[in-house]
Amino acid sequence: MIQRLSSYFLRTLRDNPADAEVASHRLLVRAGYIRRQAPGVFAWLPIGLRVKRRVEEIVREEMTRAGAQEMIFPGLLPAEFYTATGRLDDYGDGMFRLTDRKDVEMALAPTHEEAFTLAVKDLLSSYKDLPVTIYQIQDKYRDEARPRAGILRGREFTMKDAYSFDWTPEGLDASYQTQRDAYERIFKRLGLEYVIVAADSGAMGGSKSEEFLHPTPIGEDTFVRTADGSYAANVEAFVSSPAEPKDASGVPAPSSFDTPGAATIAAIVEQAGVPASQTLKNVVLALVDHEGNRELIVVALEGDREVDMKRLEVAFQPREVEPATAEDFAKHPELVRGFIGPWKDGAQFLGTEGTTGIPFYLDARIGEGSAWVTGVNEADKHVRDLVYPRDFTADGRVEAAEVRSGDQAPNGAGPITTERGTEIAHVFQLGQRYAEALGCKVLDPNGKQVTVTMGSYGIGVTRNLALIAEQNHDERGLIWPEEIAPFDVHIIATGKGAVPFEVGESLAKQAEAAGLEVLFDDRPKESPGVKFGDAELIGIPWIIIAGKTAADGVVELWNRRTNERTSVAIDEAIARLTEARAVTLVVTTD
Repeated sequence: MIQRLSSYFLRTLRDNPADAEVASHRLLVRAGYIRRQAPGVFAWLPIGLRVKRRVEEIVREEMTRAGAQEMIFPGLLPAEFYTATGRLDDYGDGMFRLTDRKDVEMALAPTHEEAFTLAVKDLLSSYKDLPVTIYQIQDKYRDEARPRAGILRGREFTMKDAYSFDWTPEGLDASYQTQRDAYERIFKRLGLEYVIVAADSGAMGGSKSEEFLHPTPIGEDTFVRTADGSYAANVEAFVSSPAEPKDASGVPAPSSFDTPGAATIAAIVEQAGVPASQTLKNVVLALVDHEGNRELIVVALEGDREVDMKRLEVAFQPREVEPATAEDFAKHPELVRGFIGPWKDGAQFLGTEGTTGIPFYLDARIGEGSAWVTGVNEADKHVRDLVYPRDFTADGRVEAAEVRSGDQAPNGAGPITTERGTEIAHVFQLGQRYAEALGCKVLDPNGKQVTVTMGSYGIGVTRNLALIAEQNHDERGLIWPEEIAPFDVHIIATGKGAVPFEVGESLAKQAEAAGLEVLFDDRPKESPGVKFGDAELIGIPWIIIAGKTAADGVVELWNRRTNERTSVAIDEAIARLTEARAVTLVVTTD
Protein backbone atom coordinates (compact mmCIF):
# COMPACT_ATOMS: atom_id res chain seq x y z
CA MET A 1 0.00 0.00 0.00
CA ILE A 2 1.23 3.46 -0.95
CA GLN A 3 -0.03 6.55 0.83
CA ARG A 4 0.90 9.81 -0.87
CA LEU A 5 1.44 12.81 1.37
CA SER A 6 0.02 15.15 -1.30
CA SER A 7 -3.45 13.69 -0.58
CA TYR A 8 -3.04 12.33 2.96
CA PHE A 9 -5.09 13.90 5.76
CA LEU A 10 -1.99 14.96 7.67
CA ARG A 11 -0.69 18.36 8.68
CA THR A 12 2.29 18.79 10.96
CA LEU A 13 2.65 21.70 13.37
CA ARG A 14 5.77 23.73 14.05
CA ASP A 15 4.78 24.90 17.53
CA ASN A 16 4.15 22.85 20.64
CA PRO A 17 0.59 22.80 22.00
CA ALA A 18 0.28 25.20 24.91
CA ASP A 19 -1.06 22.58 27.33
CA ALA A 20 1.53 19.88 26.53
CA GLU A 21 3.49 18.76 29.61
CA VAL A 22 5.39 15.74 28.27
CA ALA A 23 7.23 14.83 25.08
CA SER A 24 4.69 12.30 23.85
CA HIS A 25 1.87 14.86 24.05
CA ARG A 26 3.90 17.50 22.22
CA LEU A 27 5.12 15.20 19.46
CA LEU A 28 1.92 13.23 18.84
CA VAL A 29 0.01 16.49 18.37
CA ARG A 30 2.68 18.19 16.28
CA ALA A 31 3.21 15.15 14.05
CA GLY A 32 -0.52 14.88 13.32
CA TYR A 33 -1.30 11.68 15.21
CA ILE A 34 -3.89 13.07 17.64
CA ARG A 35 -5.93 16.23 18.07
CA ARG A 36 -7.46 17.56 21.27
CA GLN A 37 -11.27 17.74 21.45
CA ALA A 38 -11.70 18.57 25.16
CA PRO A 39 -9.58 18.15 28.31
CA GLY A 40 -8.52 14.51 28.36
CA VAL A 41 -10.35 13.70 25.09
CA PHE A 42 -8.51 13.28 21.77
CA ALA A 43 -9.37 12.42 18.17
CA TRP A 44 -7.17 9.90 16.38
CA LEU A 45 -6.12 11.17 12.97
CA PRO A 46 -5.35 8.69 10.14
CA ILE A 47 -1.64 8.24 10.88
CA GLY A 48 -2.28 7.97 14.61
CA LEU A 49 -4.98 5.38 14.06
CA ARG A 50 -2.50 3.26 12.10
CA VAL A 51 -0.09 3.15 15.05
CA LYS A 52 -2.90 2.49 17.50
CA ARG A 53 -4.13 -0.43 15.41
CA ARG A 54 -0.65 -1.89 15.21
CA VAL A 55 -0.40 -1.86 19.00
CA GLU A 56 -3.83 -3.47 19.18
CA GLU A 57 -2.80 -6.15 16.70
CA ILE A 58 0.17 -7.16 18.82
CA VAL A 59 -2.18 -7.47 21.78
CA ARG A 60 -4.66 -9.52 19.73
CA GLU A 61 -1.98 -11.89 18.49
CA GLU A 62 -0.75 -12.62 21.99
CA MET A 63 -4.28 -12.94 23.38
CA THR A 64 -5.08 -15.48 20.66
CA ARG A 65 -1.85 -17.30 21.45
CA ALA A 66 -2.95 -17.41 25.11
CA GLY A 67 -6.30 -18.94 24.17
CA ALA A 68 -8.47 -15.87 24.77
CA GLN A 69 -11.45 -15.06 22.55
CA GLU A 70 -12.37 -11.54 21.45
CA MET A 71 -15.78 -9.92 21.78
CA ILE A 72 -16.98 -6.41 22.49
CA PHE A 73 -19.48 -4.77 24.83
CA PRO A 74 -21.06 -1.34 24.51
CA GLY A 75 -19.49 1.55 26.33
CA LEU A 76 -22.95 2.66 27.49
CA LEU A 77 -24.37 0.33 30.14
CA PRO A 78 -27.27 0.36 32.62
CA ALA A 79 -26.13 1.74 35.97
CA GLU A 80 -27.86 -1.21 37.63
CA PHE A 81 -24.97 -3.42 36.47
CA TYR A 82 -22.71 -1.52 38.86
CA THR A 83 -25.32 -1.15 41.59
CA ALA A 84 -25.49 -4.93 41.92
CA THR A 85 -21.81 -5.10 42.87
CA GLY A 86 -21.68 -1.85 44.87
CA ARG A 87 -19.32 -0.18 42.46
CA LEU A 88 -21.65 2.61 41.42
CA ASP A 89 -20.96 4.19 44.80
CA ASP A 90 -17.31 3.10 44.84
CA TYR A 91 -16.54 5.02 41.66
CA GLY A 92 -18.32 8.16 42.85
CA ASP A 93 -17.55 11.17 40.68
CA GLY A 94 -15.08 9.15 38.63
CA MET A 95 -17.89 7.57 36.61
CA PHE A 96 -19.76 9.40 33.84
CA ARG A 97 -23.50 9.00 34.49
CA LEU A 98 -26.57 10.03 32.55
CA THR A 99 -30.29 9.42 32.47
CA ASP A 100 -32.07 8.42 29.29
CA ARG A 101 -35.46 9.74 28.12
CA LYS A 102 -37.24 7.04 30.13
CA ASP A 103 -35.49 8.08 33.33
CA VAL A 104 -33.27 4.99 33.34
CA GLU A 105 -29.88 5.70 34.88
CA MET A 106 -27.00 4.78 32.56
CA ALA A 107 -23.21 4.91 32.84
CA LEU A 108 -20.24 5.16 30.50
CA ALA A 109 -18.28 2.10 31.50
CA PRO A 110 -14.94 2.62 33.27
CA THR A 111 -14.51 -1.20 33.31
CA HIS A 112 -16.68 -4.15 32.30
CA GLU A 113 -16.42 -6.85 34.98
CA GLU A 114 -20.19 -6.88 35.49
CA ALA A 115 -20.99 -7.12 31.77
CA PHE A 116 -18.58 -10.02 31.22
CA THR A 117 -19.86 -11.84 34.30
CA LEU A 118 -23.50 -11.52 33.26
CA ALA A 119 -22.70 -12.77 29.75
CA VAL A 120 -21.05 -15.91 31.14
CA LYS A 121 -23.91 -16.37 33.61
CA ASP A 122 -26.44 -16.27 30.76
CA LEU A 123 -24.57 -18.50 28.32
CA LEU A 124 -22.58 -21.10 30.29
CA SER A 125 -23.98 -23.57 32.80
CA SER A 126 -21.50 -26.42 33.40
CA TYR A 127 -17.95 -26.86 34.60
CA LYS A 128 -17.41 -28.54 31.21
CA ASP A 129 -17.78 -25.09 29.61
CA LEU A 130 -14.81 -23.82 31.60
CA PRO A 131 -12.14 -22.57 31.62
CA VAL A 132 -12.85 -19.71 29.25
CA THR A 133 -11.08 -16.38 28.79
CA ILE A 134 -12.78 -13.61 26.83
CA TYR A 135 -11.56 -10.11 26.09
CA GLN A 136 -12.29 -6.89 24.28
CA ILE A 137 -10.34 -3.89 23.01
CA GLN A 138 -12.62 -0.94 23.62
CA ASP A 139 -12.83 2.64 24.79
CA LYS A 140 -13.32 3.34 28.51
CA TYR A 141 -14.52 6.48 30.24
CA ARG A 142 -13.42 7.93 33.57
CA ASP A 143 -14.14 11.45 34.71
CA GLU A 144 -10.59 12.24 35.76
CA ALA A 145 -10.43 15.29 38.01
CA ARG A 146 -7.10 16.30 36.47
CA PRO A 147 -6.57 14.81 33.00
CA ARG A 148 -2.96 15.41 32.03
CA ALA A 149 -0.09 14.47 29.76
CA GLY A 150 -2.13 14.02 26.61
CA ILE A 151 -3.24 10.41 26.20
CA LEU A 152 -1.27 9.22 29.22
CA ARG A 153 -4.15 10.14 31.54
CA GLY A 154 -7.30 10.96 29.67
CA ARG A 155 -11.03 10.77 30.25
CA GLU A 156 -11.57 8.54 27.20
CA PHE A 157 -8.98 5.88 26.49
CA THR A 158 -8.61 2.49 24.84
CA MET A 159 -8.03 -0.63 26.92
CA LYS A 160 -7.77 -4.32 26.40
CA ASP A 161 -9.59 -6.03 29.23
CA ALA A 162 -9.72 -9.81 29.54
CA TYR A 163 -11.58 -11.97 32.06
CA SER A 164 -10.99 -15.61 32.87
CA PHE A 165 -13.68 -17.89 34.30
CA ASP A 166 -12.85 -21.12 36.13
CA TRP A 167 -14.66 -23.29 38.62
CA THR A 168 -11.70 -24.07 40.92
CA PRO A 169 -8.98 -21.92 42.53
CA GLU A 170 -6.38 -24.08 40.79
CA GLY A 171 -7.95 -23.24 37.46
CA LEU A 172 -7.75 -19.54 38.26
CA ASP A 173 -4.06 -19.89 39.11
CA ALA A 174 -3.41 -21.46 35.70
CA SER A 175 -5.45 -18.84 33.80
CA TYR A 176 -3.75 -16.04 35.71
CA GLN A 177 -0.28 -17.33 34.84
CA THR A 178 -1.21 -17.74 31.18
CA GLN A 179 -2.31 -14.12 30.94
CA ARG A 180 0.68 -12.89 32.93
CA ASP A 181 3.01 -14.68 30.51
CA ALA A 182 1.16 -13.19 27.54
CA TYR A 183 1.64 -9.71 28.96
CA GLU A 184 5.37 -10.22 29.22
CA ARG A 185 5.47 -11.22 25.54
CA ILE A 186 3.40 -8.16 24.58
CA PHE A 187 5.72 -5.70 26.31
CA LYS A 188 8.80 -7.35 24.86
CA ARG A 189 7.32 -6.95 21.40
CA LEU A 190 6.40 -3.33 22.10
CA GLY A 191 9.93 -2.72 23.33
CA LEU A 192 8.73 -1.28 26.64
CA GLU A 193 10.77 -1.80 29.78
CA TYR A 194 8.59 -3.11 32.59
CA VAL A 195 8.72 -4.13 36.23
CA ILE A 196 6.10 -6.44 37.75
CA VAL A 197 5.14 -5.23 41.22
CA ALA A 198 2.73 -6.27 43.94
CA ALA A 199 -0.25 -3.92 43.86
CA ASP A 200 -3.47 -2.97 45.57
CA SER A 201 -6.71 -4.08 43.90
CA GLY A 202 -8.54 -0.82 44.56
CA ALA A 203 -12.17 -0.64 43.45
CA MET A 204 -11.66 -3.80 41.38
CA GLY A 205 -11.50 -6.02 44.45
CA GLY A 206 -9.95 -9.47 44.52
CA SER A 207 -6.95 -11.11 46.12
CA LYS A 208 -3.69 -11.40 44.17
CA SER A 209 -2.93 -8.23 42.28
CA GLU A 210 0.13 -7.26 40.24
CA GLU A 211 0.93 -4.21 38.16
CA PHE A 212 3.23 -3.95 35.17
CA LEU A 213 4.98 -0.60 35.57
CA HIS A 214 7.14 1.20 33.03
CA PRO A 215 9.97 3.02 34.85
CA THR A 216 9.93 6.65 33.77
CA PRO A 217 10.66 10.00 35.43
CA ILE A 218 7.24 11.29 34.33
CA GLY A 219 5.41 8.42 36.05
CA GLU A 220 2.59 9.15 38.48
CA ASP A 221 3.25 6.01 40.52
CA THR A 222 6.05 5.31 42.95
CA PHE A 223 7.27 1.75 43.28
CA VAL A 224 9.97 0.06 45.31
CA ARG A 225 12.30 -2.84 44.64
CA THR A 226 15.28 -4.57 46.18
CA ALA A 227 18.69 -4.82 44.56
CA ASP A 228 18.36 -8.58 44.11
CA GLY A 229 14.96 -8.24 42.40
CA SER A 230 13.25 -10.58 44.88
CA TYR A 231 10.76 -7.92 45.96
CA ALA A 232 8.95 -5.19 44.07
CA ALA A 233 5.75 -3.38 44.98
CA ASN A 234 3.76 -0.27 44.31
CA VAL A 235 4.07 1.99 47.36
CA GLU A 236 0.33 1.58 47.96
CA ALA A 237 0.94 -2.15 48.47
CA PHE A 238 4.25 -1.85 50.34
CA VAL A 239 4.06 -3.42 53.79
CA SER A 240 6.15 -1.55 56.36
CA SER A 241 8.16 -3.41 58.95
CA PRO A 242 7.22 -2.21 62.46
CA ALA A 243 10.06 -1.22 64.75
CA GLU A 244 11.35 -3.94 67.03
CA PRO A 245 9.53 -4.00 70.43
CA LYS A 246 11.39 -2.17 73.19
CA ASP A 247 11.53 -2.70 76.93
CA ALA A 248 9.87 0.42 78.33
CA SER A 249 10.01 -0.64 81.98
CA GLY A 250 12.65 1.99 82.70
CA VAL A 251 10.87 4.85 80.96
CA PRO A 252 9.45 7.34 83.50
CA ALA A 253 5.80 8.34 83.56
CA PRO A 254 4.69 10.90 80.96
CA SER A 255 5.31 14.51 81.91
CA SER A 256 4.07 17.69 80.29
CA PHE A 257 6.37 20.63 79.57
CA ASP A 258 6.04 24.07 78.09
CA THR A 259 6.77 24.57 74.39
CA PRO A 260 5.77 28.16 73.62
CA GLY A 261 4.89 28.59 69.94
CA ALA A 262 6.14 25.09 69.02
CA ALA A 263 3.36 24.18 66.60
CA THR A 264 5.67 22.44 64.10
CA ILE A 265 7.92 19.40 64.26
CA ALA A 266 10.97 21.59 63.65
CA ALA A 267 10.09 23.81 66.62
CA ILE A 268 9.47 20.79 68.87
CA VAL A 269 12.84 19.32 67.89
CA GLU A 270 14.57 22.57 68.83
CA GLN A 271 12.80 23.02 72.17
CA ALA A 272 12.64 19.39 73.31
CA GLY A 273 16.14 18.49 72.15
CA VAL A 274 15.11 15.23 70.45
CA PRO A 275 15.38 14.13 66.82
CA ALA A 276 12.24 14.39 64.67
CA SER A 277 12.07 10.58 64.49
CA GLN A 278 11.25 10.55 68.23
CA THR A 279 8.34 12.94 67.91
CA LEU A 280 4.83 11.70 67.17
CA LYS A 281 3.11 13.66 64.41
CA ASN A 282 -0.70 13.58 64.65
CA VAL A 283 -2.43 14.43 61.37
CA VAL A 284 -6.13 15.27 61.26
CA LEU A 285 -7.88 13.96 58.14
CA ALA A 286 -11.40 13.61 56.81
CA LEU A 287 -12.86 10.44 55.27
CA VAL A 288 -15.40 11.42 52.62
CA ASP A 289 -17.96 8.99 51.20
CA HIS A 290 -19.69 9.20 47.81
CA GLU A 291 -22.49 11.33 49.30
CA GLY A 292 -20.04 13.89 50.69
CA ASN A 293 -20.36 12.83 54.32
CA ARG A 294 -17.19 13.56 56.31
CA GLU A 295 -15.77 11.63 59.25
CA LEU A 296 -12.77 13.06 61.07
CA ILE A 297 -9.88 10.76 62.03
CA VAL A 298 -6.37 11.29 63.40
CA VAL A 299 -3.37 9.36 62.09
CA ALA A 300 -0.10 9.31 64.04
CA LEU A 301 3.33 8.70 62.50
CA GLU A 302 6.98 9.45 63.12
CA GLY A 303 7.70 13.16 63.01
CA ASP A 304 10.38 12.85 60.34
CA ARG A 305 7.95 11.28 57.86
CA GLU A 306 5.18 12.79 55.75
CA VAL A 307 1.76 11.27 55.23
CA ASP A 308 1.30 9.47 51.90
CA MET A 309 -2.31 10.14 50.95
CA LYS A 310 -2.39 7.41 48.30
CA ARG A 311 -1.39 4.78 50.85
CA LEU A 312 -4.06 6.05 53.21
CA GLU A 313 -6.69 5.91 50.48
CA VAL A 314 -5.95 2.20 50.14
CA ALA A 315 -6.52 1.75 53.86
CA PHE A 316 -9.86 3.57 53.85
CA GLN A 317 -11.26 2.86 50.38
CA PRO A 318 -13.81 3.38 48.96
CA ARG A 319 -13.92 6.61 50.97
CA GLU A 320 -11.61 9.40 49.87
CA VAL A 321 -9.07 10.90 52.26
CA GLU A 322 -8.67 14.67 52.54
CA PRO A 323 -6.84 17.02 54.90
CA ALA A 324 -9.15 18.43 57.56
CA THR A 325 -10.47 21.88 56.75
CA ALA A 326 -10.89 24.96 58.93
CA GLU A 327 -14.58 24.10 59.10
CA ASP A 328 -13.72 20.61 60.40
CA PHE A 329 -11.56 22.06 63.16
CA ALA A 330 -14.27 24.57 64.04
CA LYS A 331 -16.61 21.66 64.78
CA HIS A 332 -13.99 20.12 67.09
CA PRO A 333 -12.56 22.89 69.29
CA GLU A 334 -10.99 20.22 71.53
CA LEU A 335 -8.40 19.70 68.77
CA VAL A 336 -5.71 22.33 69.33
CA ARG A 337 -3.89 22.66 66.03
CA GLY A 338 -0.16 22.14 66.35
CA PHE A 339 -0.48 20.54 69.78
CA ILE A 340 -2.62 17.45 69.11
CA GLY A 341 -1.78 14.14 70.77
CA PRO A 342 -3.41 10.85 71.84
CA TRP A 343 -3.10 11.57 75.60
CA LYS A 344 -4.16 14.30 78.03
CA ASP A 345 -4.12 14.58 81.83
CA GLY A 346 -3.22 10.94 82.34
CA ALA A 347 -5.98 9.54 80.12
CA GLN A 348 -6.63 8.50 76.53
CA PHE A 349 -7.70 11.58 74.58
CA LEU A 350 -8.04 10.37 70.96
CA GLY A 351 -9.65 7.17 69.71
CA THR A 352 -13.14 5.77 70.00
CA GLU A 353 -12.36 4.91 73.65
CA GLY A 354 -10.88 8.33 74.34
CA THR A 355 -12.34 11.60 75.53
CA THR A 356 -13.01 12.90 72.03
CA GLY A 357 -14.27 9.69 70.43
CA ILE A 358 -12.43 10.67 67.22
CA PRO A 359 -10.98 7.50 65.63
CA PHE A 360 -7.21 7.31 66.11
CA TYR A 361 -4.84 5.23 63.98
CA LEU A 362 -1.14 4.47 64.24
CA ASP A 363 1.21 4.15 61.31
CA ALA A 364 2.38 0.56 60.85
CA ARG A 365 6.00 1.52 61.63
CA ILE A 366 5.26 2.46 65.27
CA GLY A 367 6.68 -0.26 67.53
CA GLU A 368 5.54 -1.43 70.96
CA GLY A 369 7.46 0.08 73.87
CA SER A 370 8.38 3.17 71.85
CA ALA A 371 8.44 6.46 73.78
CA TRP A 372 7.42 9.74 72.19
CA VAL A 373 7.36 13.49 72.47
CA THR A 374 4.00 14.73 71.21
CA GLY A 375 1.22 17.23 71.75
CA VAL A 376 -0.79 17.26 74.95
CA ASN A 377 -3.88 18.99 73.52
CA GLU A 378 -3.13 22.33 75.14
CA ALA A 379 -1.63 25.33 73.44
CA ASP A 380 2.14 25.67 73.98
CA LYS A 381 2.49 22.30 75.74
CA HIS A 382 3.86 18.89 74.85
CA VAL A 383 4.43 15.64 76.70
CA ARG A 384 7.55 13.47 76.82
CA ASP A 385 7.99 9.76 77.66
CA LEU A 386 4.59 8.83 76.26
CA VAL A 387 4.87 5.08 75.67
CA TYR A 388 2.81 2.95 73.32
CA PRO A 389 0.79 0.98 74.40
CA ARG A 390 1.47 1.67 78.06
CA ASP A 391 0.01 5.17 78.00
CA PHE A 392 -2.19 5.21 74.92
CA THR A 393 -3.78 2.83 72.43
CA ALA A 394 -5.18 3.10 68.89
CA ASP A 395 -8.22 1.92 66.99
CA GLY A 396 -6.00 0.26 64.41
CA ARG A 397 -2.87 0.43 62.33
CA VAL A 398 -2.61 1.80 58.80
CA GLU A 399 0.09 2.25 56.19
CA ALA A 400 0.24 6.02 56.41
CA ALA A 401 3.86 7.19 56.13
CA GLU A 402 5.79 7.89 52.98
CA VAL A 403 8.10 5.08 51.84
CA ARG A 404 11.77 5.96 51.46
CA SER A 405 14.80 4.44 49.81
CA GLY A 406 16.62 2.50 52.49
CA ASP A 407 13.49 1.16 54.19
CA GLN A 408 13.60 -2.59 54.73
CA ALA A 409 11.76 -4.92 52.38
CA PRO A 410 9.16 -7.07 54.13
CA ASN A 411 10.66 -10.27 52.67
CA GLY A 412 13.97 -9.71 54.46
CA ALA A 413 15.91 -8.98 51.26
CA GLY A 414 17.38 -5.77 52.63
CA PRO A 415 16.83 -2.12 51.78
CA ILE A 416 14.57 -0.97 48.97
CA THR A 417 14.98 1.83 46.46
CA THR A 418 12.10 4.01 45.30
CA GLU A 419 11.51 4.83 41.63
CA ARG A 420 8.88 6.51 39.48
CA GLY A 421 6.81 4.59 36.98
CA THR A 422 3.58 4.47 35.02
CA GLU A 423 1.12 1.59 35.12
CA ILE A 424 0.91 -0.14 31.73
CA ALA A 425 -1.07 -3.21 32.77
CA HIS A 426 -2.75 -4.74 35.80
CA VAL A 427 -3.64 -8.37 36.49
CA PHE A 428 -6.00 -9.46 39.28
CA GLN A 429 -7.24 -12.65 40.77
CA LEU A 430 -10.76 -11.41 41.34
CA GLY A 431 -11.97 -14.60 42.94
CA GLN A 432 -15.74 -14.77 43.42
CA ARG A 433 -16.69 -11.19 44.31
CA TYR A 434 -18.46 -10.38 41.04
CA ALA A 435 -19.72 -13.88 40.36
CA GLU A 436 -21.26 -14.08 43.82
CA ALA A 437 -22.92 -10.68 43.56
CA LEU A 438 -24.35 -11.45 40.13
CA GLY A 439 -25.18 -15.13 40.67
CA CYS A 440 -22.76 -16.55 38.10
CA LYS A 441 -22.73 -20.29 38.88
CA VAL A 442 -22.16 -23.57 37.04
CA LEU A 443 -22.83 -27.21 37.83
CA ASP A 444 -19.81 -29.11 39.14
CA PRO A 445 -19.09 -32.83 38.37
CA ASN A 446 -21.48 -33.79 41.18
CA GLY A 447 -24.34 -31.75 39.76
CA LYS A 448 -24.10 -29.09 42.46
CA GLN A 449 -24.05 -25.42 41.69
CA VAL A 450 -20.73 -23.69 42.40
CA THR A 451 -19.81 -20.03 42.01
CA VAL A 452 -17.25 -19.43 39.29
CA THR A 453 -13.93 -17.79 40.12
CA MET A 454 -12.61 -14.96 37.97
CA GLY A 455 -9.46 -13.20 36.89
CA SER A 456 -9.17 -9.76 35.31
CA TYR A 457 -6.36 -8.62 33.01
CA GLY A 458 -6.10 -5.09 31.61
CA ILE A 459 -3.67 -3.29 29.30
CA GLY A 460 -3.89 0.40 28.50
CA VAL A 461 -3.52 0.47 24.71
CA THR A 462 -3.41 4.23 24.26
CA ARG A 463 -1.31 4.75 27.38
CA ASN A 464 1.24 2.24 26.11
CA LEU A 465 1.37 4.01 22.77
CA ALA A 466 2.14 7.27 24.54
CA LEU A 467 4.88 5.63 26.61
CA ILE A 468 6.44 4.11 23.49
CA ALA A 469 6.56 7.65 22.09
CA GLU A 470 8.10 8.88 25.35
CA GLN A 471 10.78 6.22 25.11
CA ASN A 472 11.45 6.62 21.38
CA HIS A 473 12.11 10.19 20.33
CA ASP A 474 14.88 12.74 20.03
CA GLU A 475 14.91 16.53 19.88
CA ARG A 476 13.67 16.46 16.27
CA GLY A 477 10.73 14.10 16.60
CA LEU A 478 9.43 10.58 17.06
CA ILE A 479 11.34 7.39 16.20
CA TRP A 480 8.91 4.48 16.23
CA PRO A 481 9.99 0.87 16.78
CA GLU A 482 9.71 -1.16 13.60
CA GLU A 483 6.70 -3.24 14.58
CA ILE A 484 4.36 -0.37 15.43
CA ALA A 485 5.54 2.36 13.04
CA PRO A 486 2.62 3.68 10.95
CA PHE A 487 4.45 2.78 7.73
CA ASP A 488 7.42 0.55 6.95
CA VAL A 489 9.25 3.16 4.90
CA HIS A 490 8.99 6.88 4.25
CA ILE A 491 10.11 7.77 0.73
CA ILE A 492 10.92 11.41 0.02
CA ALA A 493 11.16 12.84 -3.49
CA THR A 494 12.77 16.26 -3.50
CA GLY A 495 14.71 18.49 -5.83
CA LYS A 496 14.39 20.15 -9.18
CA GLY A 497 13.01 18.44 -12.23
CA ALA A 498 10.94 15.32 -12.69
CA VAL A 499 13.63 12.68 -12.07
CA PRO A 500 13.53 12.57 -8.23
CA PHE A 501 9.72 12.20 -8.33
CA GLU A 502 9.85 9.51 -11.01
CA VAL A 503 12.47 7.60 -8.99
CA GLY A 504 10.46 8.05 -5.79
CA GLU A 505 7.33 6.73 -7.51
CA SER A 506 9.22 3.73 -8.86
CA LEU A 507 10.74 2.94 -5.45
CA ALA A 508 7.34 3.26 -3.78
CA LYS A 509 5.87 0.69 -6.18
CA GLN A 510 8.84 -1.64 -5.69
CA ALA A 511 8.46 -1.38 -1.91
CA GLU A 512 4.74 -2.08 -2.20
CA ALA A 513 5.48 -5.13 -4.34
CA ALA A 514 7.87 -6.32 -1.63
CA GLY A 515 5.01 -6.24 0.88
CA LEU A 516 5.95 -2.94 2.54
CA GLU A 517 3.58 -0.15 3.51
CA VAL A 518 4.82 3.15 2.12
CA LEU A 519 4.39 6.80 2.97
CA PHE A 520 5.49 8.68 -0.14
CA ASP A 521 6.23 12.39 0.17
CA ASP A 522 5.36 13.43 -3.37
CA ARG A 523 4.46 17.03 -2.53
CA PRO A 524 5.78 19.05 -5.47
CA LYS A 525 6.14 22.48 -3.89
CA GLU A 526 7.55 21.75 -0.42
CA SER A 527 11.25 22.44 0.15
CA PRO A 528 13.73 19.71 1.12
CA GLY A 529 14.00 21.27 4.60
CA VAL A 530 10.26 21.00 5.20
CA LYS A 531 10.15 17.43 3.93
CA PHE A 532 13.12 16.31 6.03
CA GLY A 533 11.71 18.10 9.08
CA ASP A 534 8.36 16.37 8.64
CA ALA A 535 10.06 12.99 8.21
CA GLU A 536 11.99 13.48 11.46
CA LEU A 537 8.86 14.59 13.28
CA ILE A 538 6.64 11.74 12.00
CA GLY A 539 9.23 9.17 13.04
CA ILE A 540 9.09 6.30 10.54
CA PRO A 541 12.39 4.52 11.26
CA TRP A 542 13.46 4.01 7.62
CA ILE A 543 13.55 6.78 5.03
CA ILE A 544 14.66 6.73 1.40
CA ILE A 545 15.58 10.08 -0.15
CA ALA A 546 15.36 10.51 -3.89
CA GLY A 547 17.09 13.85 -4.33
CA LYS A 548 19.66 15.57 -6.49
CA THR A 549 21.74 12.37 -6.94
CA ALA A 550 18.75 10.45 -8.32
CA ALA A 551 19.75 11.48 -11.85
CA ASP A 552 23.05 9.67 -11.25
CA GLY A 553 21.29 6.48 -10.19
CA VAL A 554 21.85 6.99 -6.43
CA VAL A 555 19.48 7.53 -3.49
CA GLU A 556 20.04 7.77 0.25
CA LEU A 557 18.91 5.19 2.81
CA TRP A 558 18.34 6.99 6.11
CA ASN A 559 18.23 5.11 9.40
CA ARG A 560 16.21 7.48 11.57
CA ARG A 561 17.21 5.67 14.77
CA THR A 562 20.96 6.16 14.24
CA ASN A 563 20.61 9.12 11.84
CA GLU A 564 23.07 7.41 9.51
CA ARG A 565 22.60 8.04 5.78
CA THR A 566 23.99 5.62 3.24
CA SER A 567 24.20 6.18 -0.50
CA VAL A 568 22.87 3.20 -2.47
CA ALA A 569 22.16 2.46 -6.09
CA ILE A 570 18.51 2.93 -7.03
CA ASP A 571 18.11 -0.66 -8.20
CA GLU A 572 19.51 -1.93 -4.88
CA ALA A 573 17.61 0.41 -2.57
CA ILE A 574 14.60 -1.77 -1.71
CA ALA A 575 16.73 -4.87 -1.24
CA ARG A 576 19.07 -2.96 1.07
CA LEU A 577 16.05 -1.59 2.98
CA THR A 578 14.54 -5.06 3.37
CA GLU A 579 17.86 -6.43 4.58
CA ALA A 580 18.32 -3.59 7.10
CA ARG A 581 14.79 -4.00 8.43
CA ALA A 582 15.30 -7.73 8.91
CA VAL A 583 18.27 -7.00 11.15
CA THR A 584 16.52 -4.43 13.33
CA LEU A 585 12.96 -5.78 13.40
CA VAL A 586 12.59 -7.77 16.60
CA VAL A 587 9.47 -9.87 16.95
CA THR A 588 9.27 -12.05 20.07
CA THR A 589 7.51 -15.29 19.20
CA ASP A 590 8.98 -17.77 21.65
